[in-house]
Amino acid sequence: MAQVLQIQAQVITSQIPPTVVDPNLVAVKLIGVCAHHANVRQAALIFSHLANPNIFAHNAILKAITQNSHWLLAIHFFNRQILSPNAPNPDEFTFTSVLKACAGLAHVLNGQKIHALVTKQGFESNLFVRNSLMDMYFKVGYLLIARLLFDEMCVRDVVSWNTLISGYCLCGRVDEARWVFDRMTDKNFVSWSTMISGYARMGKLEDARLLFDEIPERNVVCWNAMIAGYAQNEKYSDAMEVFRRMQQIGVVPNEVTLVSVLPACAHLGALDLGKWIDGFISRRGMSLNLGLFLGNALADMYAKCGCITEARRVFNKMQHRDVVSWSIIICGLATHGHTDEAFRCFQEMLDCGVKPNDVVFMGLLTACTHAGLVEKGLHCFNTMDKDYGVGPKVEHYGCVIDLLSRAGELDKAEDMIRSMPMEPNVIIWGALLGGCRIYRDSGRGERVVQRILELDSDHSGSYVYLANVYSSMGRFNDAAKCRLRMRDNGVVKTPGCSWIEVDNAVHEFFMGDLSHPESEKIYSMIRELMWKMKLAGYKPKTDLVVHNIDEEEKEDALSIHSEKLAIAFGLISTAEGTTIRVVKNLRICDDCHDAAKIISGIVKREIIVRDRSRFHHFKDGVCSCRDYW
Repeated sequence: MAQVLQIQAQVITSQIPPTVVDPNLVAVKLIGVCAHHANVRQAALIFSHLANPNIFAHNAILKAITQNSHWLLAIHFFNRQILSPNAPNPDEFTFTSVLKACAGLAHVLNGQKIHALVTKQGFESNLFVRNSLMDMYFKVGYLLIARLLFDEMCVRDVVSWNTLISGYCLCGRVDEARWVFDRMTDKNFVSWSTMISGYARMGKLEDARLLFDEIPERNVVCWNAMIAGYAQNEKYSDAMEVFRRMQQIGVVPNEVTLVSVLPACAHLGALDLGKWIDGFISRRGMSLNLGLFLGNALADMYAKCGCITEARRVFNKMQHRDVVSWSIIICGLATHGHTDEAFRCFQEMLDCGVKPNDVVFMGLLTACTHAGLVEKGLHCFNTMDKDYGVGPKVEHYGCVIDLLSRAGELDKAEDMIRSMPMEPNVIIWGALLGGCRIYRDSGRGERVVQRILELDSDHSGSYVYLANVYSSMGRFNDAAKCRLRMRDNGVVKTPGCSWIEVDNAVHEFFMGDLSHPESEKIYSMIRELMWKMKLAGYKPKTDLVVHNIDEEEKEDALSIHSEKLAIAFGLISTAEGTTIRVVKNLRICDDCHDAAKIISGIVKREIIVRDRSRFHHFKDGVCSCRDYW
């Protein structure tokens, strides 16, 4: 960009005669470079210095603006061109750009006005304009008009067919899209990938995969469609499997590929693959101009894999940051328990002129929750709307109620629920129930459970809570009835699941899992750890086991929780001193938390567990959460 500014300065100051160098020609080239670097403001400045911009200059600035999704600005420039008596008449390229802006805004009225102008100027039969009109009408929901435009076309190209397929997929009518797809004589990579993405958007991953496997020859766009489809449907292991296949056959990933794979790494805690992607970005020279989406995805991956320092490094390297970038760092600091740093980062964001959004405040409230800072959390909540114009959503109320409940302020939490401007949902009542569990307020807990079951009769956590309460009170018959009620209602408890990455492969464990090929060694390590832990003072929390069985059986049940299996596998599969990183889909239980602390001291290793709500860094017998989670 520095060279562009130098050239622009030379053109302005040297006053080169138009007969020697056409200023429009220079401007078009410079505007194109600015568009590539997402510097629309500079592109508009270059355009403004033209005394008599020709049609190529007008089209260049419109293309630059729409290429960077500044839809309203594009319409503003187009209107100025139409109203200016000295401006050239729009051509087919002018119309394709402004129609793209109308589609991006879903502005039906503007789109119809431009359609009328297209007809008046005689461009309605132009292939490029016709395709743009179809796309615009699909995106504003006018399917019949879009189809009519297609049917009336005398000449169609592959873009026309792809636009029809894409339009139907966008509107959720994948069967009609497939009907059109099957009748195409000349399919290109876009045809296949659009249809795959359409299936994935509707959650029809089997159909998407079958179609993907049928492609005679795949390019990176096709691979991206399948990887993104799996990632968007939370099939992260499948997304990583397709990515590895892509690598094996030698297809080079692009930025879109990496943006799709990194969330899968983040979810599964696949740090090794995430680091490989980071290295790939550096080797390809992409880190010198790290794009917004890729930078955000990379920072998010590191934050969710327990490497908040690396996340901050990526964030600091990004040339452009938006509110999403800041929210990733603030939320990352919050989940690691770095409350003060999260608030310092928030102040830094404000100093940079970035307006906070609802996600940023979720991060700040989460930070207060993990630190037990009730007054600070309430102040943050109360200033959201008043100082920043961000109205609290049900999630923010849930976070504050969780904050109050964890701190033992159960009366205040329940009062806040009653004063909410919206109906409390299961998450709200669940936050209060968590406080009832911590502080053993069984009377309030039973009342809260009834409210939850009124909203969601299949809420497994409520049944489990009641069963635990009854068992702790010695009411084993009532606990059994509760479990029978679960069974009769078809309620299935979400099984605890833990993941650990070893040698670039993610291993999955469930409670009592015997499916792993190293199961014998894993259970041998469990037995060894249990013996050493008891010598170190470990006492199994057998009261967590709701079944009416003897103490030894309860200890055995606790010893085979998924996170313990994952930790044991990590210990037998990695070199001494290696950090063990585990991801858990649920809240880590009290017993596993105590066990992880003791194990970290015994084996002299750091153990990092990311559970449903936060990170736990276990080292030398202590957890970073200070036993408040």
